[in-house]
Amino acid sequence: MIRAVFFDIDGTLKPFDEHELRDTTVQMLADLQSKGIRIFVASGRPPVQLPLLGEKFNSVPWDGMILLNGQYCLNKEKEVVHNMPIPKEALHSLVPWLKAHADYPCSFCELEMSYDIAFNQGMHDYLESLGKLDEMPQVLDPVRSYEHDTYQICPYIPPEMDDAFVAHAPGMKSARWTDEFADMIPEKGGKPAGIQAMIDYYGIDRSEIMVFGDGGNDSDMLEYAGIGVAMGNAKDEVKAHADYITLDCRDDGILHAL
Repeated sequence: MIRAVFFDIDGTLKPFDEHELRDTTVQMLADLQSKGIRIFVASGRPPVQLPLLGEKFNSVPWDGMILLNGQYCLNKEKEVVHNMPIPKEALHSLVPWLKAHADYPCSFCELEMSYDIAFNQGMHDYLESLGKLDEMPQVLDPVRSYEHDTYQICPYIPPEMDDAFVAHAPGMKSARWTDEFADMIPEKGGKPAGIQAMIDYYGIDRSEIMVFGDGGNDSDMLEYAGIGVAMGNAKDEVKAHADYITLDCRDDGILHAL
C-alpha cells in the first residue's frame, strides 16, 4: 500500500515554463491527502527559491520538503528532519581552484541566500522571464563558504567537466539534471538520503512510497522507491531507472499514473 508520494518540481509537478501549479495539480494533491496519503516535495531547489514557485505551490499543506537534492529536509511543521551541508574540507580544497578558474559562473547555495562567484547570464535570463530581476543573486567571494554552511554548488559547466570539478572537491558528487549546469552535493547526499530521513521520521517503509521525477538527479530516487515513476518528458536514461513511465507533465502525467 502506498502511504506517501514524493514529487520533483520542475518538469514534474509543473512544466519549466509555467510559474504556477495548475489547478488540476493542486486538486490532485488534495485528493491524495484526503485518502490519508502524505505528500512531499523532493527538489534540488534551496529554501530561498520557494517563493518563486508562486502562491498555489506555497499554499499546499505539504507533509514535508526534501530540498537541495536531499541535503535539507523539513517536516509539516517546518522543523528540520535532516541537515547535511557540504564538508568544510571539500570547500577548502575547491574554493582556491575555483578562484583560479573563474571563467565560468558558479552558484553557492545556503539556506537563506544564494550567491554567484561571477555574473550568471543564465540566472539573469530566468529571473527576467519571471519579472523578478530584483532577486538576482549577488556576486561574492566564495571564501564566505568557509564560515557559512553551503549545501549545494552549481557550476555552469558541461557534463564532461563534472569529473574535473569533483576531483578538486573531495567528499562531493554531481547530481546533474541539465546540460546547462550541475548540482554538486555531498557524496553521501542525494534525494534518497533525504527521503530515507523523512520516512524514518514518519514511520513509513520505502516499499510504501511512490516518487515522480524527470531529471538525472531523480534517477537514484526512482530506483530507491517502492514505485518510481518517470515523466514522459524525461530523458531515456532517466526512464531506464523507473518502474513506470507516464505521460508528459504537460499532459497531466502525474494524474495519469496515479
